Amino acid sequence: MFKGITRRWIFSTMLVIFLIITLIATGLIYATVYLFNNEVERNLSSVSAELNSVFENYEADNSTSFTSGAQEYIENFRYKERMEVMAVNSAGRIILTSTGFSYDDNENLTDFENAKNSKEGYAFQRGIISSGESVMSLTQIITNSNGSVIGGIRYLVSIDEVYSRIVIISAIIIVSSLFILFLIVLSSSYFIRSIVAPVNELSETARKIARGDFSTKLEKRYNDEIGELSDAITDMAKDLENTEQMKNDFISRVSHELRTPLTAIKGWAETMQLAGRRKLDRKTFDKGMSVIIKESSRLTGIVEELLDFSRIQTGRMVLLNEKLDILAELDEVVLMLRDRAVNEGKHLIYDEPVEVFPPVYGDRNRLKQVFINVIDNALKYTSEGGVVAIEVNYDAENDPDNITITITDTGCGISAEDLPKVKEKFYKANQKVNGSGIGLAVADEIMLLHKGTLEIESGVGVGTTVTLTLPVLRDNKGIYGEKEGII
Repeated sequence: MFKGITRRWIFSTMLVIFLIITLIATGLIYATVYLFNNEVERNLSSVSAELNSVFENYEADNSTSFTSGAQEYIENFRYKERMEVMAVNSAGRIILTSTGFSYDDNENLTDFENAKNSKEGYAFQRGIISSGESVMSLTQIITNSNGSVIGGIRYLVSIDEVYSRIVIISAIIIVSSLFILFLIVLSSSYFIRSIVAPVNELSETARKIARGDFSTKLEKRYNDEIGELSDAITDMAKDLENTEQMKNDFISRVSHELRTPLTAIKGWAETMQLAGRRKLDRKTFDKGMSVIIKESSRLTGIVEELLDFSRIQTGRMVLLNEKLDILAELDEVVLMLRDRAVNEGKHLIYDEPVEVFPPVYGDRNRLKQVFINVIDNALKYTSEGGVVAIEVNYDAENDPDNITITITDTGCGISAEDLPKVKEKFYKANQKVNGSGIGLAVADEIMLLHKGTLEIESGVGVGTTVTLTLPVLRDNKGIYGEKEGII
C-alpha cells in the first residue's frame, strides 16, 4: 500500500512524532495525577497542623481522658462538610467519628501503624472503603508528655471527585493529542502528496525522454526545488531535442560529405576503366587522377575529423607534446592554403613577424589541425574577392605568458543567436556551406588540451575574428628554455 518516500515517511517521521506525542501526553497525565493527589495531601496536612496546638503538652495517659479530649476536638471540627475526622485509640481502633456512625473494624488502618513508625508522626493512605468509595486518609499520632502514643486523629476525604477530574483532564489530553496527531498526519500527507505526485510525474517524463520522446512537457506547479527540477528536466528535454536534431542534421551532412567525394572517385574510376579499353588521352587521364587524388584526400580528412571527434568524446585523444616554434607551424599551414585562396579568388594575407617568439609546448600536428580548421572556415565563408588576414602577437611586457594568433575574414559573419553555439558538437550555423559542423568543436577541444583558448567574435555582414591563445614554454626561472612543461 505504501512505498518509496511515503513508506520512509511513515516508518521514520510519523513513528517518531507518535512516540513524542505519546510521551508528552503520558507526562501530562502523570503530572495531573501527581498535582491533584499532592493538593489533597496538602489540604489534609494543613488541617492536621492544628493538632499541635490542641494536644500540645497533653498530660493524659489513659483512654478515658484521650476520648473526652478527642470528642471535644471532633465536635468543634470546622471542616466536617469536606472530610470526616476520627479518633483512634492506642490499639489502632476507631473510637469516635465526626459522622457519628460506627466504623467497620475490618477496615485496614495501615496509616496508623505507619504513622507510629514515622519520624514525622503522620502517614497517608489511599484506598477503597467498604462502600466502594475511593478515599485518602491522614493519621496524626498523639503522644503524651512522656512521648508515649495514646492515640491518633485520622482525617478521611473522598477522592472520587478528584479522580473524576483527573479522568476528564486525561481524556482532554488524549483527545487533544489525537487531534494534534491527526492535524500532523493531514498536513504531512498533503506535503508528501505534493512531493510524491510531482516526483512520479518527473519519473514518467524521464522515462519518456529516455525512450526518445523529447516533446514531452512538464507543468511547473511550485516555485521550489521541485519546480526548479521540472524546469531543469524541461530544459534538458529541449536541449536533447535540439541535440537530436543537430545529430540527425550532422549525420545527413556527413553522409552528403562522404557521398560527394565517393561519387567523384567512382565516376572517374569508371570513366578511366571504360576508357582503358581504348587509348585515353593524357589530359583526360591527368584530370581524372587529379580528381581522384583530391577527393580521396578530402575523404581522408573527413574520416580523420570524425575519428578525432570520437577520441575527444571518449577522452582517448593523446597529445605528443614537444617544444616547437609556433611561427614555423603556422607558416606551413598558410603556405599550404595560399594556392587554394588564389584559385578561389580570395586574398590570404599573412606577414610573418621578424622578431623571435618564445617556443610553445604542444602537439605539432594537432596545432596544425587547429590552424587548418580555422583558416579553412575563414576561406569557406568568405566570398570571392574577400580577405582573410592572419596576425601573430606576443607582448612581452603586458602579457608575457601567451602568444595570440588572430584570423580575421570579411565573410558573411555569424548571427548573435548562432555565435554562442558554433563551438558545440553537431552545430552548423550556415547550412548552405559544405562541412560536417564539428571542425570548430574539435579545434576548441585541442586548444583546451593545450591549456589555450579559442575565442570567436562575429556579426552578420561584418565578418568573423577568431583569436587563438597559446601559453609559452618557460622553465622554473621564468626563462625560455629546454624544460618540457608549462608554468
